[in-house]
Amino acid sequence: MKKNSSLLLALALVMISSFWACKSVKNTYIAVNQSQPRYDDTTLFAENSPFLMPYNRIIDGAGESVNFGNPDLENHSLDLVMIPNTSLVLVEDRYGLAVFDAKTHKLVNRWSYDKVSQYKNYMSSFSGIKTVTFKDSTYIFWGTGGRETPNSYVMQATWTGKEIKFLKAFTFKAEAPAAIALPNEVEVKLENGELFLYTVLNGNNQIVKVNVNTGEEVWKQTTGVAPYGLKIVGNQAFVTNWAGPITNPADGKETAGVPWGSAYINPQTGAISRGTVSVFDIYSGKSIKELNVGLHPNAIIASADNQFLYVANGNSDHVSVIDAQQLQVIDSIYVGLFKDNEKLIGSTPNALALDKTGSILYVANGLDNAVAVVSLGKRVSNTGSGQSLVKGYIPTQAYPSGIIVNENELYITNLEAVGARAAHKLNDGIKADKAYNSHKQLASISFIPLPDETLLKTFTEKVKNQSLYKRAKLAELLPRKNVAPRPVPERIGEPSVFKHVLYIIKENRTYDQVLGDMKEGNGMESLCIFGDSITPNQHSIAREYLLMDNYHVSGKASAEGHHWASAGMVTDYTEKSVRAWFRSYPHVLYDALVYNKKGLIWNSALDHGKTVRIYGEACTCEFDEKAYDWAKLYELQQKGETFPYTNTTTISRVRPILASDFPGCDNEVISDQMRTDAFLKEFKAIEANPNASLPNLMIMSLPNDHTTGLNPKFPTPRAMVADNDLAVGRIVEAIMNSRFADSTVIFISEDDSQAGWDHVSAYRTTGFVVSNYSRLQKTVHTNYNQTSLLRTIEQILGLPPMNILDATASPMFDCFTDKLNTDYKFTHKKNLVPLDEMNKPAEKQKGAALKFTNQSIKFAFNRIDRGNDNMLNRIIWFSAKGTKPYPAKMSGSEEEEDEDDD
Repeated sequence: MKKNSSLLLALALVMISSFWACKSVKNTYIAVNQSQPRYDDTTLFAENSPFLMPYNRIIDGAGESVNFGNPDLENHSLDLVMIPNTSLVLVEDRYGLAVFDAKTHKLVNRWSYDKVSQYKNYMSSFSGIKTVTFKDSTYIFWGTGGRETPNSYVMQATWTGKEIKFLKAFTFKAEAPAAIALPNEVEVKLENGELFLYTVLNGNNQIVKVNVNTGEEVWKQTTGVAPYGLKIVGNQAFVTNWAGPITNPADGKETAGVPWGSAYINPQTGAISRGTVSVFDIYSGKSIKELNVGLHPNAIIASADNQFLYVANGNSDHVSVIDAQQLQVIDSIYVGLFKDNEKLIGSTPNALALDKTGSILYVANGLDNAVAVVSLGKRVSNTGSGQSLVKGYIPTQAYPSGIIVNENELYITNLEAVGARAAHKLNDGIKADKAYNSHKQLASISFIPLPDETLLKTFTEKVKNQSLYKRAKLAELLPRKNVAPRPVPERIGEPSVFKHVLYIIKENRTYDQVLGDMKEGNGMESLCIFGDSITPNQHSIAREYLLMDNYHVSGKASAEGHHWASAGMVTDYTEKSVRAWFRSYPHVLYDALVYNKKGLIWNSALDHGKTVRIYGEACTCEFDEKAYDWAKLYELQQKGETFPYTNTTTISRVRPILASDFPGCDNEVISDQMRTDAFLKEFKAIEANPNASLPNLMIMSLPNDHTTGLNPKFPTPRAMVADNDLAVGRIVEAIMNSRFADSTVIFISEDDSQAGWDHVSAYRTTGFVVSNYSRLQKTVHTNYNQTSLLRTIEQILGLPPMNILDATASPMFDCFTDKLNTDYKFTHKKNLVPLDEMNKPAEKQKGAALKFTNQSIKFAFNRIDRGNDNMLNRIIWFSAKGTKPYPAKMSGSEEEEDEDDD
């Protein structure tokens, strides 16, 4: 079938050049030019601007961007502040602080947590850094924590004029049910000649006041759920509550879990339903009022005259305006890029700044990769005029997260920079090449001169083009009458030949790891460790149906990946948590804070009258883990028996559609064969009943290709991948040889690609399309990703896009033909590796094998992504390649590997 996208974009793709620890990128305006290659015909293989991201976005920011950080790590810049009386910009990043000269754009100093041994495994919290000059010294304050560690800190350092010098840490202890106190935004105020520190404790749901000199707590008060932002105006402190007010069980309203505790949710979507701002007296700590604002309120700033407060609502795409004197919300300003269709949420405002006149508000829209320039009206600014309106947008790098206006320049931290593109050479003993891993990413800061109105118009068009803005219009075309059914209808609402969709989500592999040995695609065989002999079913599917060698996941880890896979976007909560995951690692979607306002694909299908069944996704599987290890459960499976367990979820909309007889997918103690048995039992019962039909949408999680390293209690990595491959083959065979074959399409995708390496892109992974309209027996080179897959499901089932990301995705038209092929019946391939090929016990190992075995025992790899994934990558390589040199520096330092980051 011919492609259905008519949007042509300019992509001046350039020669690849290596990253280094601090690199400057000059960004230029790229105009729309029909002679340039289309987005769909390109790969993500580029290391100079413009960059393609794996979710229908092009990154080519204005001004100059400087990349920095250790290329062996996944770096993220979070927030920034000026150092008083200097031209220096201080950046808060995950691993410490960085100082840049705003005049030269050079990195002049770097401080990291590993410089103080007791804090070396800590990371900066979501955002919030302040500087203050006191008694001729310049002090720096910011929050930090460790993943579910009992204590967290506000750090205090000083700027000596040449470098950052750490002074001390203020300790904040977790209070039940929280596992970590987690200070976020900070304020420092001079009162009666003394400095006082205010901070919100995101985990404890508290605001605290501390005497900086003595370290004594002055007062502490309860806030709403997951307090984030903090601003002091006069004698009042305003706190944004990410998850709204504290819940009251007696009111009977719907709630769901947010570690730790619960929050009010919309029962239709599972998303947080309220956002609030709490107001406190700064001297007594007395709670004064709680104001309702938008969803996921995060950043908060005040006008220079302290009359107004502006609150970014990350899950509403609005900025709320509060009259600070009257304590009332007086306006809500929509700042999203897709303003002609406000139902398409996802711009994600998450940082704010005012110009020196107080009449222009700059809003960092994370998923627009842009700053919205808002002219404030006279109602919400004493220096504004007329009505508030968005004048335009300024392109940044990926996910702007912090913003400063200084004279005639913007300084912006970009949380995702240009994505995971830091590459290193590998040497497999034959040749040297580059390989990419999703946890190798540099941070960045952008320096952007403020544009005049003419340039702002140009920038606005550029932002729209880089967001593939026109594609959203294609989704709005009305269905035509008397259109013949097709596999993927050209317009939403037109008929499809398919009535049933099975969407299988697997865990963490790259393309080169599995399909790199296929000569038909763009693979690197030297990087392939789970090739045809281990994954014969996936190879057979790729040959008999189609091979996609330009398909990408959109996130870098499972905590992002399952949201992208099921929602086509992530919330500010997920983005602000990347790599740290302080509150939760929400890959099983049990944390309501990860749900965007419109929800996920299953509630969209339900809302439009479709039947849905979830197998193992969006739940946890609870059972007696002491009574059942892998060997015991595999023995039961071989006998055709099962074991007692319960799938649980905090999201009420999921419960009725959750398959209770299919074990949830957070635990690799359960083999994928047992999961397949459960699905096939239900499937065969439906097939045997002529009055029964399959659900319109089936979502299944099959996680065991994640592997568990060399833990002797589990099979070898290749056996676990073979287990997963056999599960896929059995399921495909059952469906494609059933009475539902012609009316069903199967999509198979990894959730992310973090447990591997790839020579094209860190995001490239395996994706499969199986149907009787997909027997193309060719390679599809089109640039597709998880949002494309979701968009295709929506197109087939007649569902409108959920958000701005899937609205701009291209349906996977190239994976189908209009011709029905019933000649071929898929038969699964038997596993060539015994599924019970167990890892050897430690006492039978020595050298590197013993080291990796002990590490596998120490770290909890049996639960998805709970251990050190960099270490697991090295272990997996060793299990397949033995003494062959590991891809250089792809897994971090040996010292890092010895640390437990769980």
